Amino acid sequence: MVYSLWYRIALPTLVAVVSIGIWQTLSATGVLNPVTFPSPLAIAGAFGKLVTRGYFWDATWITLSETLLGFAIGATSGLVIGALTGTFRTFRMAFYPWVVAFQNTPRVALAPIFLTWFGFGITSKVVMAAVICFFPVVINTVAGIAGVDENAKTLFRTLGATKTQTFFRLTLPGASAVAFAGIKTALTLALLGAIVGEFVGASEGLGVLIKELNFQLEVAMGFAVVLFLAAIGLALYGLIELIEKRLITWARD
Repeated sequence: MVYSLWYRIALPTLVAVVSIGIWQTLSATGVLNPVTFPSPLAIAGAFGKLVTRGYFWDATWITLSETLLGFAIGATSGLVIGALTGTFRTFRMAFYPWVVAFQNTPRVALAPIFLTWFGFGITSKVVMAAVICFFPVVINTVAGIAGVDENAKTLFRTLGATKTQTFFRLTLPGASAVAFAGIKTALTLALLGAIVGEFVGASEGLGVLIKELNFQLEVAMGFAVVLFLAAIGLALYGLIELIEKRLITWARD
C-alpha cells in the first residue's frame, strides 16, 4: 500500500519538480528565450493574474460544460452501441465496419462541418466533444465483451441462465474493466474536442482565450492556460479512475 502510494503520487511529483527545476535553470541561464519560452516563474505569475480576472473563470466554465456534456453524450451512446455490437452478431456485421472506418477518419477535420451545421454556439463544441470520445468507448466495450471467458458463458447456459441474465451477471461485469479504460480515454479526448471546436470557431471558452493571448503576444499567459487545461485533464482522469475503483472492486490490483 505504501509503495503503491509512492509509485502513483510521489514519484510523478518528483519528476515534475525536477523537470520544472531544469526548465527554470535553462531560462535563468539564457538557454531558452524568455519571450518565446517563458520560465515557470513567469508562467506562475501570469496565472496569478489570470485567476483574478472574471473572464478566465467564465471561459473555464464554458469549456468544462462543453467537455462534460459532450462526454456524457458520447460515452453513453458509445456504451450502448458497443454493447449491441459486441452482443449481437448481425448488429456487429452491419455497423462495426462503419465504426472502424470513422475511427480512422481525422475527426478534427469535422470541426468546420459541425460549425456550419450547428453554428458558433456551444452546440457545435458539444457535438465535436461527443464524436471524438464516442469511438474509444465503442471499441473498448466491444473488446471487453469479446474477451469474456467462453467457458463461463457455457457454464451459465448449462445452469439455465437466460441471455439477459448472462449479459447482466457475466458479460457486463466481465467487460466493464476494459470499457472503463475507453471511458477514461474518452473523457480526456472530450476536453480536446471542445478546445478544437473553440479554435475553429467560437466567441468564448479557454480555446478562444488561448488564441486571443497568442494574438496579444501574451506567451506566458498562453502557457498558463495550456498547463491549466492539462491540470483539468488530469483531474477528470483521476475522477473517472476513482469511480472505476469504487464500482469495479474485483478489478483492483
